[in-house]
Amino acid sequence: MLASRAFSLIGKRAISTSICLRAHGHAGVVKADDFSLPAYFDRRDIPLPEVAFVRDLSAQQQALKEKEKASWTALSADEKVELYRIKFNETYAEMKKGTNEWKTVVGGVLFFLGLTGLILIWQKHFMYGPIPHTFSDEWVSAQTKRMLDMRINPVEGISSQWDFEKNEWKK
Repeated sequence: MLASRAFSLIGKRAISTSICLRAHGHAGVVKADDFSLPAYFDRRDIPLPEVAFVRDLSAQQQALKEKEKASWTALSADEKVELYRIKFNETYAEMKKGTNEWKTVVGGVLFFLGLTGLILIWQKHFMYGPIPHTFSDEWVSAQTKRMLDMRINPVEGISSQWDFEKNEWKK
């Protein structure tokens, strides 16, 4: 009997904690969102969302919903707009209207490109040493002459492009 009572309380506690979460440092209870229910989204490709935008209607909105059931000719233009706003958050024109988010994205990209450029300039100035002497024109010409004298890669390489009888590059 005692065990069944304990399991009953534990079961009730598990159910109650899955529905409501205790707030940290507060005596109140915070409701958790139920993500198994359909959510409202304004999207052009889905013209009719599964649920209305306003779920909890005020007294004025409930009276307007009751008035909606009668003839629509009795409704004023403002009441029709308010009924639309109960069901939908935005019109198609508002959904199609462009945002200025692209300016933020372009600004962010340009900021990070500039920051990268500054880092590269700093690295070139403070981290890298002078260019090695092996990149000079004299060194490269001497290295090429030595490779030709040694006849490096005569089939498809640099020696195949050199005419040894005329002492010049083949045309």
